[in-house]
Amino acid sequence: MPEEGQRGVVYLISRLILRPLFLLVFRPHVEGRENVPATGPFIIASNHLSFIDSMAIPLMAPRRVGYLAKAEYFRGPGIRGWFTKTWFSALGALPVERQTHRAAQEALDTAMTVLRAGGGFGIYPEGTRSRDGRLARGKTGVAWLALTADCPVVPVGIRGTDRIQPVGASWPRPHRFSVAFGKPLTFPEHRGQAGSNRARRQVTDTIMESIAELSGQEKAGW
Repeated sequence: MPEEGQRGVVYLISRLILRPLFLLVFRPHVEGRENVPATGPFIIASNHLSFIDSMAIPLMAPRRVGYLAKAEYFRGPGIRGWFTKTWFSALGALPVERQTHRAAQEALDTAMTVLRAGGGFGIYPEGTRSRDGRLARGKTGVAWLALTADCPVVPVGIRGTDRIQPVGASWPRPHRFSVAFGKPLTFPEHRGQAGSNRARRQVTDTIMESIAELSGQEKAGW
């Protein structure tokens, strides 16, 4: 079986196991799953509170969503390395080198590969987890992706995952969380303007306003 086919099988089997487990342990409240497009490429743009966000959102989404993960997660030796690789692959994680001078461009290239294949890609426009619970101003990579791929952006607000696994915690603990998928955003007025700093800033700010509304977070620095 080709590697992509194997990943697809692992994803389906793991989702059948992990999603019920998440529902049982964390009892999430999920809204707006119908807002995720049924077909074609799409971007999930979310706030970021915890490491576990990259598990919670894909497991609650109705379609597969790829997220970037450090390449070393896929290269560990022995049984533990195999388990880690299988776990991340099952969640749709995509390996990327983060220590190279081209890391940012390679990350965008990986995302575009997913979108051009008609899939879903998840991104945290803030660039890092919030340490104070507030929502930072988004970086414009999300706009570059949306305008280059010419695909909808589904804003997402996630709450409570910082209580499951706070920054610095090694293991998660039971606590309820919520995920709200907002209405898809499209930007026909900026089509073909991925190279414009002004267009990217405007698109990013629009996306972040929607995320702020869904997450209920206070804005920080914008």
